[in-house]
Amino acid sequence: MVNKKENIFSFALFVCALLLSLSAACQKSAAPNDPAVKLAGSGSSLAPAKIQSKPEAAPVIVAFGDSLTAGYGLPEDQSFTALLQNKLDEKGYRYSVVNAGVSGDTSSGGVRRIDWSLNDGDVKILILELGANDGLRGLPVAEMKKNLAEIIERAQARGVTVILAGMEAPPNLGDEYTREFRQAYRDLAKKYKLAFIPFVLEGVGGRAEYNQPDGIHPNAEGEKIMTENVWRELEPLLAK
Repeated sequence: MVNKKENIFSFALFVCALLLSLSAACQKSAAPNDPAVKLAGSGSSLAPAKIQSKPEAAPVIVAFGDSLTAGYGLPEDQSFTALLQNKLDEKGYRYSVVNAGVSGDTSSGGVRRIDWSLNDGDVKILILELGANDGLRGLPVAEMKKNLAEIIERAQARGVTVILAGMEAPPNLGDEYTREFRQAYRDLAKKYKLAFIPFVLEGVGGRAEYNQPDGIHPNAEGEKIMTENVWRELEPLLAK
């Protein structure tokens, strides 16, 4: 039987490798497509033209994070955001999921782009998954915490509900940093009364069968588990 110390060591190695891979992942972001503008043609009749009302857009859920949110290394339809959209549709929830994941992003990068992301339709819920790359770079936890707090406050100021997805720090930075890093997410969740996922890769991290060949990013099966981790906190916030 594998003893407790071996389990802890194995998990520590996984976290360290995860953060290294998150930082090294290629940046990928897609500029939003400008909607085509269609003008109604004029008829020869003297009667006023009939203007068709535009169907009401579905409320939006923005998944806001790094490569784990972006679906690094996978076809778009296998990412957790696509799976989340499928689950919403199957269960009769009328929401549109927007993937606002940028590989390699940090909490400070998130602050710079959060306002743009919150302008993408009628945003109701923000799934916030950032901070892993801050940990890799050994940035002060207080700085990361401040950045995440600013993102949360900007979202809440718009009436957006926030789900906070936690991550782990690399063990090579020491036990004190690791504890402080982990606690930052818990403090934010408590202060802002957020739905909270302590570790978004719970059940996936460190398990080869659920990861891509890099041993870090979830494969298609791992994305399904990640989707369930998010769904447990998301579903109670939804309205049919």
